[in-house]
Amino acid sequence: MRGRLVLRVRLLSIGMVFVAIVLVGRLYQLQIIKGDEYARKAEGQYMEAVTDDAPRGEIFFKKKDGERVAAALMQKGWRVAMDPRALENPDDALLRLSAIVPVDETRFRASAAKKEDPYEDTVFRLNNEQALAVRKADIPGIFTVRDEWRFYPGETLAAHTIGFVSYRGARKEGAYGLERYWEDVLRHEGSGLYVNPFAEIFSNLGALVADPSEQEGSIITSLEPIAQRELENTIAKVMEGYSPRQAGGIVMDPKSGEIFALALAPSFDPNTFNLVEDVSIFTNPLVERRYEMGSIVKPLTIAAAIDAGAITPQTTYEDRGCITKTGYKLCNFDFKARGVVPMQEVLSQSLNTGVSFAVDKMGNAAFADYMKRFGLGEETGIDLPGEIAGAIDSLFVQGAADVDFASASFGQSIAITPIAMIRALAALANDGVMPEPHVATAIRTEAGIERRIPVADGVRVLKPETAETVTNMLVTVYDKALLEGVLKQEHHSIAAKTGTAQIAIPGGGGYYTDRWLHSFFGYFPAHEPRFIVLLYAIEPRGEQYASRTLARPFSDLAKFLINYYEIPPDR
Repeated sequence: MRGRLVLRVRLLSIGMVFVAIVLVGRLYQLQIIKGDEYARKAEGQYMEAVTDDAPRGEIFFKKKDGERVAAALMQKGWRVAMDPRALENPDDALLRLSAIVPVDETRFRASAAKKEDPYEDTVFRLNNEQALAVRKADIPGIFTVRDEWRFYPGETLAAHTIGFVSYRGARKEGAYGLERYWEDVLRHEGSGLYVNPFAEIFSNLGALVADPSEQEGSIITSLEPIAQRELENTIAKVMEGYSPRQAGGIVMDPKSGEIFALALAPSFDPNTFNLVEDVSIFTNPLVERRYEMGSIVKPLTIAAAIDAGAITPQTTYEDRGCITKTGYKLCNFDFKARGVVPMQEVLSQSLNTGVSFAVDKMGNAAFADYMKRFGLGEETGIDLPGEIAGAIDSLFVQGAADVDFASASFGQSIAITPIAMIRALAALANDGVMPEPHVATAIRTEAGIERRIPVADGVRVLKPETAETVTNMLVTVYDKALLEGVLKQEHHSIAAKTGTAQIAIPGGGGYYTDRWLHSFFGYFPAHEPRFIVLLYAIEPRGEQYASRTLARPFSDLAKFLINYYEIPPDR
């Protein structure tokens, strides 16, 4: 009997503890997590607005020490609305209201003309003081309504990656960037104020095991705001110095695929996106456009040939300056012959004839297979909208000509997105494994539970020893060949390569002779890399070669990242 009594007491105690946990959790949910929402709904200011006010999760940058910094959040305030039926004198109302807050006169008059409409929004994004002044004016037919709107504290910072929220019909939705890609997570479809506490506690427990990408919440990204700002400053200097039509860059962890920074210029402020005249500026060419990337493809060609056992760094060939493939003449950038040279010089001097030789040694079919393995013709799956696949089909069509393979070996005749390009190059920095690029790293649910977003394992595309060999070759390129070695870092090894590609004439008319795409990539420290960086500029002016436009900006950015992240010397 006594044992049964003790058991009952214990069960009763456990039950009471469980109830207490439920009640505390419910109070936390009501007062802390959803306190602002309930307070806003309880205020009942004047008239309920006919608008889409669904709550929305936040987007966070993540500083190097793990601190979260808001990239996108909901800001609370007021808007001015009118009841056109109650306007006694529209002209007088406009005059009095304009004395308090800026008013769009055209919008005001159009709204005032709708005499049968009981509600029209008039002025947006007022603070408490402005709203109070409007109420004190007591203008007939004019009233204030509680409002929320999306706010981007960093203004232009990572604008193309973050995106913005805009109306699609009567519904607010993410229009670009993370706002669009993670719309189902960020948009919170609340169904009412009351939630059964027992149902809610089990729902929160379920959040511990559910797929985080299927839950509503906020997004934690890998974007580091200081690194992002520095990359944007780097791109801005390229724009200022060489006036390209467009410039961009990516900073990524070559092992995990986490993106620390993505930048494009020209850019925009998502807080005032409605003032932008050319909406094409909102697209993200890093994932939505593909380009003939030029000589930064050469390290992949050399890696493929080494991996296939066709060449070694010591393999030599006779460079005659130009070769003929399928009736087409292909030449080095300067048309000069170097005589007998090893594969190291093919990368150091960026010899088109040398990488074509490497393809000949391994065979066209093997080369095409490696380009496919590198993912150059597919989407990376990055969590940004609008991604397109690269175009390498010319390597796989029936009867593909030798000139197609030779041109592809130095980055012409195939088109690749910058994000796919950096993913493929990261395999050289990651022991032959190609990582999965991604921006969002975790989701914080409404219950305050933070869950990491699963990322697929990387794909091995090269033997580890191949990646090590090519890395050593690229370190030699940076230390000795690039600008005659002036950028060599005394205490940190850097593996890097430039790219200068001719831009194709639309419609298949060959290539422009005076328009170029410049590119540059590098990773560091070379043998235990923390970062891989890709920069590019379309149609820069004043310089023909990327070594003149992008090498020093890359070097400055690399030194900043090494110092900011306090990366220890590796030599």
